[in-house]
Amino acid sequence: MTDLKNKVALITGSARGIGKTIALRYASKGANIVVNYSKDKKNGDSTVREIEALGVRALGVQADVANVEELENMFQKALATFGKIDIVVANAGVEIIDLPVVDVTEEQYDRLYSINVKGAFFTMQQAAKSVADNGRIIYVGSTTADLPLPGIGLYGSSKTAPRYLVRVLALELGRRGITVNGVIPTAIDGAGVFTNSAENPDMREFVKKNIPMGRMGTAEDVADVAEFFAGDLSSFVSGQNLCITGGAIA
Repeated sequence: MTDLKNKVALITGSARGIGKTIALRYASKGANIVVNYSKDKKNGDSTVREIEALGVRALGVQADVANVEELENMFQKALATFGKIDIVVANAGVEIIDLPVVDVTEEQYDRLYSINVKGAFFTMQQAAKSVADNGRIIYVGSTTADLPLPGIGLYGSSKTAPRYLVRVLALELGRRGITVNGVIPTAIDGAGVFTNSAENPDMREFVKKNIPMGRMGTAEDVADVAEFFAGDLSSFVSGQNLCITGGAIA
């Protein structure tokens, strides 16, 4: 059983969806949590209360991961509050699908790359500077980087660079006992463009038909792997990007 008692975990984009599920999972294992959100203070505060109800401490911090100064301030607040950071999950991201490359605007490109690439890069950079020895850095990506499909060129390409960084940071931080890994889920029910169960019905059916297990992934599926990477059982696993696909190729 994973024991995260007295650990401190900072999770970006954790007011809802996958990030919130990971935050609650870590809290249930005894970790104190830094909840990050960009604009959704209402859900951020609600998540903090849910975490505290589990008997651990929580700190909510509003910060845009695409703003390096705000990122730095968030890490400093976390260190000032808890004295250390043991686990960082770079989860914050935005998603656009069904958008052909020829239709991508500069505004859309800048938005996705500022959060999905720049935000992930500098979150992991701050993690590399701040995480305690023998700590954990975890990136939450997407299998769209493995499976080229029409309409996901912008999103899939924005999720590619951080996966490379996972492997580089594993090499650079290994001597400190820090593991760096990626959790790479397929389409997840209740997250991203599938947050609302009534949205994108055609895409939902496409996903289900292409997954041998016949269902979409869930945030709990992602949290299972995030729990493994945060705990002692993965202490000699680093530089890996583990796909969560229910048996699909990507």
